[in-house]
Amino acid sequence: MKIEELSRILRESGVVGAGGAGFPTYAKLSKKADTILMNCAECEPLLKLHRQLLSEHTQEILQAFALIAETVGAKEAIIGIKKEYAGTICAVKEYIHTFPNMRIHELPGAYPMGDEVVLIYETTGKTVRPGGLPIEQGVAVFNVETLYNVYCAVWEQQGVISKYVTVVGEVEHPVTVRVPVGMTVAEVTAMAGHITAADPVYLLGGPMMGNFGTPGQPVTKTTNAVIVLDRQHPLVLKKQSRFTIDVARASSVCCQCETCTDLCPRHNLGHPIRPHLFMRASANRDFRDLEPFLDTMFCSSCGLCEMYSCPQGLKPRSMIAEYKNGLRKEGIRPPERTAKPVRESREYRRVPENRLLGRLGLEKYDVEAPLDDQVRAGQRVKLLLSQHIGAPAKAVVNAGDFVTAGQVVAAAADGLSVNIHAPIAGKVAEVTERYIVFTTVGEV
Repeated sequence: MKIEELSRILRESGVVGAGGAGFPTYAKLSKKADTILMNCAECEPLLKLHRQLLSEHTQEILQAFALIAETVGAKEAIIGIKKEYAGTICAVKEYIHTFPNMRIHELPGAYPMGDEVVLIYETTGKTVRPGGLPIEQGVAVFNVETLYNVYCAVWEQQGVISKYVTVVGEVEHPVTVRVPVGMTVAEVTAMAGHITAADPVYLLGGPMMGNFGTPGQPVTKTTNAVIVLDRQHPLVLKKQSRFTIDVARASSVCCQCETCTDLCPRHNLGHPIRPHLFMRASANRDFRDLEPFLDTMFCSSCGLCEMYSCPQGLKPRSMIAEYKNGLRKEGIRPPERTAKPVRESREYRRVPENRLLGRLGLEKYDVEAPLDDQVRAGQRVKLLLSQHIGAPAKAVVNAGDFVTAGQVVAAAADGLSVNIHAPIAGKVAEVTERYIVFTTVGEV
């Protein structure tokens, strides 16, 4: 298959990165990619869906992976998977011999192994330049669910209308479910039984990089998990902060021990991000040297510095994010920086995921969350028109229209964008510039 044809199929089918920021998958297809990677590192603690999905739909996912490799002319297709996912590795080994130039690379159980820059170095030895893109090193990365959606688009002619979500934490029966895109967080959480917290909060995504959501918030193409915690859980309290207080605390207690920098994954790969220098400069309002502030733009926001490294419980990641967002709003772009050599000590500064779980107080939630592969029914869904990086899709239906499941209801805009499809059959109840609401017949 030619790149142009596969790109068209993926754009029309609405396939985007099924996690992170939702980068449209068709835009990653390039003849410059001599290596493609499958990301099954399950970067964040407590997330289960990628290893489960690869075990359940091994042949289909490898088939899609091989198609991309053949289409772009990649010399090698590497499956990056943590070595402790033994069941998934066995499932892959059963089929991988039928796909030439494809191999497994077993990864250590450390965080943030799923970060693209870290994953690329671990599997290929290549270093992505600061602020650069993987394709500059001839690499393209796809996660497991994205590849399953590629399979559905090419072989089943099906757009992205459902999402796998792991529901864990303070719930009766942790589970990974497949739900219509646009279903509410509350409805998804209910599939895991009763909530066992007296005052629950909903963390959408992983415990390190996820954000708090509301029960009525809709699931999108990038929602990987719902972690239910009590409002007084230490992780919840730590993730709630005010910038002015964070700066005041840093000014009074940061001892410049440099642990935040020593354990920073990007710093250890030679990138110019040094959180301790930023903390010193920002806490003291010292703007004589702007490098510590400009270099915030190379931070991956993995959160290790404030969730694990800092012995004082300070907030380097949150403060860095505040400055980084401010620079972006002012139109300031990342400066040109050359990576230094990878640090020899890097191997000994990986953070084991089991120790991270302990530090976060989440060990008791690290339990089985079995995969329920049947698409759950939805009676009312709210479909956001911007679920991906790039221009929002444009609605092509009106209130009162009747639609079938999988029908295109919003067309890709000019530029970087993808189609969006109706996740359920029913009636269009509301259309705005931001979302479309659907109900099954008889619902209001």
